[in-house]
Amino acid sequence: MTPSARLPVSATLLRRLAFASIVANVAIVGTGGLVRLTASGLGCPTWPRCTDDSYTTTAEMGMHGVIEFGNRLLTFAVGAIALAVVVAVLSHRPRRPELVPLAVGVLLGIPAQAVIGGITVLTDLNPWVVGLHFLASMVVIAVAYALWRRIKDPAGPVVPVVPVVPAPLRTLARLTAVVSASVLVVGTWVTGSGPHAGDHGAARNGLDPQTISQLHADGVFLLIGLSVALVFAFRAVGAAHAARAAGILVAVELGQGLIGVVQYLTDLPALLVGAHMVGSCLVLLATLSMLWSTRERRPVQPGRDDDRRPAMASASRSAAPSA
Repeated sequence: MTPSARLPVSATLLRRLAFASIVANVAIVGTGGLVRLTASGLGCPTWPRCTDDSYTTTAEMGMHGVIEFGNRLLTFAVGAIALAVVVAVLSHRPRRPELVPLAVGVLLGIPAQAVIGGITVLTDLNPWVVGLHFLASMVVIAVAYALWRRIKDPAGPVVPVVPVVPAPLRTLARLTAVVSASVLVVGTWVTGSGPHAGDHGAARNGLDPQTISQLHADGVFLLIGLSVALVFAFRAVGAAHAARAAGILVAVELGQGLIGVVQYLTDLPALLVGAHMVGSCLVLLATLSMLWSTRERRPVQPGRDDDRRPAMASASRSAAPSA
């Protein structure tokens, strides 16, 4: 008997581990922000070693070295959680092979992130590479979220996805998700043009901070407008769960927007910039939650080809104009 058969992992434990992976990946974004905002980006001036002669920080490197090395150590903790998730997925009974690619994707994303982080150090904190480092974290968080949600779905790799809102609203939801992603990308450009370079000698991307900040703000206004439209549209077709998810997205966007405005008006204090970075993760998660709420997976009974029809018919009737 294999160890996984002797020690099967419950669905509850599997969900908790997957959720812990999301939290850990958001946390490392926050600590990465701490590295940059304290000008500790080159606290360890090389990679993978901390110095040419040591893998660890030295007393001569001071607090900047401690902060940078501490962030590197946290990568191992995040990786350990991701590895635990993979083991849990393989140990879960009944086994769910559809979860394996997502769990492995999160696990492989951790060392990939470490390599990108190393490149940022080796390129003296090139702002474009730093931005890529942040966006790669967003990808890992998105995959971790997909795993967590998929665990809650019925088991089976071929369980059909059933839309719960009409096709035009699903298209609007996807458009909102695209705009949300573009806001994150442009946000890295804003950061790369601003004062928090991660080190006093690091270069900036050369973009005009006011111009790129305005572009970022325009994207945020568009995102909020689309999200508010989704709230009313989902309510109009009776999709209460989707409307609630869209409402949470609006609330998160407004909170993130408020932080952004205040930090801009107060000359970008480090504490607010750090909060804005973590807020970006919350916007991503709220966007994914909204997108996920537009569909659901329902187990199909053998010999029943019409299991998908009631939901589709209900969505069509909800979308039809009343007489």
